[in-house]
Amino acid sequence: MFDRILFPTDGSDGASAAFDHVLDIAADHGATVHVLNVADTTHDSVTRIGREVVDVLEREGDEIVEAAADRAADRGVETVTEVLQGGVAETIATYAGDHGIDLVAMPTRGRTGLDRLLLGSTTERVVRASTVPVLSIGPDGETARYPYRNVLVPTDGSERADDALDRALTLADRAGATIHLLSVVDVGSVGIEGYAGVDALVEGTEETVAEAAATAEKAGVETAEAVEVGSSAARGIEAYVDENDIDLVVMGTQGRTGVERYLLGSVAERTVRTSPVPVLTVPDPGDED
Repeated sequence: MFDRILFPTDGSDGASAAFDHVLDIAADHGATVHVLNVADTTHDSVTRIGREVVDVLEREGDEIVEAAADRAADRGVETVTEVLQGGVAETIATYAGDHGIDLVAMPTRGRTGLDRLLLGSTTERVVRASTVPVLSIGPDGETARYPYRNVLVPTDGSERADDALDRALTLADRAGATIHLLSVVDVGSVGIEGYAGVDALVEGTEETVAEAAATAEKAGVETAEAVEVGSSAARGIEAYVDENDIDLVVMGTQGRTGVERYLLGSVAERTVRTSPVPVLTVPDPGDED
């Protein structure tokens, strides 16, 4: 499923913990990991050392990617290393498109201070811009378990949710994992008591989940189904993750509009920011060149 994985890194503790998870995936799939460091051109990093004019960020980047390559070699994982200059999120997304990357895997937090590269906001910008799936990994490596045993797929019946389900089914079939299908009836500011059509929404949502479950069952993957009603779809997803020993969330970056929507970018981005487990966001295939 994954032949080429892009891992952008700034050498921070968060990136180091995430890299262990990436190596687990790469070793399982026999994938090559492209280790990328971006020397952020929004900061002046050129200095003089003796008579030599050097770019401090590029020199540091070379050390970072080589250290990662050494760790990968210890696991028997092949790597390609690169240090590039540019805007961080834009360079990552462009590299993925130019090198036939199947998966971008990156931590949700990196360094602090002027030299930070992989803060959550950067990860979110990559999620928006990338034409390939992005695996966002939290800074606590202990919560990133592999192989995945319980995979959560939030669904609203949209094409993007179906695309996410297809990806999740491939992963689950490979690992023998259970797919958890969750739909949150998001009544938002209207409130459960004040929304007269909530029962109809729940009924329609149950049908959506059942259809997704039928697709999973045809693929031979074990499923669990859930429909929740609440004022926040993102919080519903977070609660389900906490209560059901979920290892991975797979979701589309866009979904339906209207009161029942919850796969819009804002919800995906909040899930990326707050999830204690990795989140795989699946873009619109139509975005690919």
